[in-house]
Amino acid sequence: MHSSQALPHHFPNALLPVFIGAALLLGACSKTEAPPKAGGTMPVTVLEMQPRSVPNAVEIVAQTEGAKETEVRARVGGILMKQLYQEGMPVKAGQPLFQIDRAPYEIAHAEAKAKADQAARELARLKKLVDIQGVSRKEYDDAISANELAQAALRQAQLNLSWTTVTAPVDGISGRAAKSVGNLVTVGSDSLLTSVYQNDPMWVRFSISTNEAERLPGGRLTPDTVTGVELVLPDGSVFPVKGKLNFLASTIDPTLGTRQLRAEFRNTDGRLLPGQFVRIRLLAGEQGGIFLVPQSAVIQSEQGNLVMTTDAENKVAPRPVKTGEWFGKDWIVLDGLKAGDKVIVDNLMKLKPGAPVDPHPPAAPATDAVKPVQK
Repeated sequence: MHSSQALPHHFPNALLPVFIGAALLLGACSKTEAPPKAGGTMPVTVLEMQPRSVPNAVEIVAQTEGAKETEVRARVGGILMKQLYQEGMPVKAGQPLFQIDRAPYEIAHAEAKAKADQAARELARLKKLVDIQGVSRKEYDDAISANELAQAALRQAQLNLSWTTVTAPVDGISGRAAKSVGNLVTVGSDSLLTSVYQNDPMWVRFSISTNEAERLPGGRLTPDTVTGVELVLPDGSVFPVKGKLNFLASTIDPTLGTRQLRAEFRNTDGRLLPGQFVRIRLLAGEQGGIFLVPQSAVIQSEQGNLVMTTDAENKVAPRPVKTGEWFGKDWIVLDGLKAGDKVIVDNLMKLKPGAPVDPHPPAAPATDAVKPVQK
């Protein structure tokens, strides 16, 4: 059994002076800080290490996008008379958004209706005559065709008239108007009026590199590998709703060496907006036998990371460690610690290797003095 001050067998002895020198430098920088308590020992808070199991996760930068980004285009041309919605507000499918000048289409509809009525009357008159052979069969067939053409023209005129009121094709958030009242709207490439963005569900687009995929179980990404998808917001909080993958590219981008993915999240409260930069956390089972150390307790240098521990004589013992990813506010320590080690988490700038300390566990959170907020 080796003491808690001993270094792991795989850590080079040549680096020990470097880490000890770094610790001495930290101690030298703290000469102006408050002195230790009487007796020469510094009070320090220590965490006793116990192995943990945490989710095996990979975090990747991502960007949100609306599940549907639908263009709203005019189907008929004319002068734009009214804008019937407020830009940026939610709209429902079928809700009127714009009004194009109806007058020309009302006239065209009236003309088409008159011709359709005339064709229908002519057909009815010839039908009576053809039954008594008063007209030829060809005249009657021509009347049938003329009536069908007139009725079709009437339906087209009705559609054109209805299209002068431009409605939202889907539920969503309205975009900025591309045309102003009084502009001439033409059918074709100039017919775009606005867009509607469907934000529920919200899609999140991202890509994963080969190196990132190798950290997943089996060293590769498959739909079965991913057990969960979380979204980390810009403020560091985790979006309360779990997501799911709804797209996984079957090829690797030869230029970037990445694989495209897309996740889907319910967004009923509209908290997520299209275009946000967020982080996606892909969960893939659990990894056990690791230790969690607060980020502030890990000293980083060019040669690697180390933590300060206390040995059996309550003296400071630097310990090189191998760290993995962050888990919340903690580092995941993969190697360099063992169960029962006591890691110092405060007063690091005042410590020197081998100096005596007075270790104590973290104080229990004061919950009694805090009263719950009445809702």
